[in-house]
Amino acid sequence: MAAADTSNEVPVNSEACEERIGYTFTNRALLESALTHASGAENRLASNERMEFLGDAILGAVVCERLFRDFPEHLEGELTRLKSIVVSRQTCAKVTGLLGLEEFLILGKGMTTHPEVPSSVLAAVFEALVAAIFLDGGQEVAKDFVERCIGPEIKLADAGEMGRNYKSQLQQLAQREHGVTPNYRLLDEKGPDHNKCFQVAAEIGDKQFTPAWGMSKKESEQRAAANAIHGLKGEQAPFDMDGPPGGNGDE
Repeated sequence: MAAADTSNEVPVNSEACEERIGYTFTNRALLESALTHASGAENRLASNERMEFLGDAILGAVVCERLFRDFPEHLEGELTRLKSIVVSRQTCAKVTGLLGLEEFLILGKGMTTHPEVPSSVLAAVFEALVAAIFLDGGQEVAKDFVERCIGPEIKLADAGEMGRNYKSQLQQLAQREHGVTPNYRLLDEKGPDHNKCFQVAAEIGDKQFTPAWGMSKKESEQRAAANAIHGLKGEQAPFDMDGPPGGNGDE
C-alpha cells in the first residue's frame, strides 16, 4: 500500500500492476485514479469514487448478459439471486484480493496503519478498475476483463446456491454449541403481492445476526442462516445486502 503524496506522479510500480491485471493502459493516469482511495486523494474528485460509480454499472451489465447466456434454464428470480452474489461487495473484494492489488493501492496515512484493507475499499477498487479499463480501451476490453475475473465466481455462486441447506447446518451448529434452536424473525417485506421480497434475521438466544433479503420467506431464511453460520465463525456475512434484490430496492 502506498501512502498518499502530492506529487501527482503515476506510481512507479504501474507496470507491475498492469501485469497483475493483464491489461496495459494507454493513459496510466486512469489506472492511478482507479487505485486512489478518497483518503489518499487531494480531493474526492481525484479519488476513485466516480470511477466506482461507472464501473458498478458496467459490471452489472456484463454479469447480467453472462448469466442470461450461461443459464438459459434459470428464471428471472434465479438469475437475480446469482447476480446479487456475483456483483456483491464481498465478491468484488475477493477478486481484488485474488489479483493481489492491495500493494498498489494509494491510501492516506491513516489507512495504511490498519493491518487489513477494508473489504469496501477493495470492492471499490475492482469496480473502479473496470471503469478505468473501459475508458482507456473500450467496451469489449472491459467486458473481457470482467469475464476473466468474474467467470469463476459465477460458477461458484451457482454451485453454492444449489443443494445447500443452511438452516439445517445452523440448527445442528446451534444445538451442538449453544444448546438452543435458531429462530427466524421477519424484519421487513417490500414489493407487490405477486413479487414480494422479504428480510429475515436468524437469532440464537438473544443474539441476532446480519439479516438477509430473499425473494421468498424460505430463501430469506436460508440466506439468514448462512449469515448466522458465518457470524458464529467470525466471518463476514455472505448475504449482507442493503436492500431487497431485483427491482424492489437497491442492491
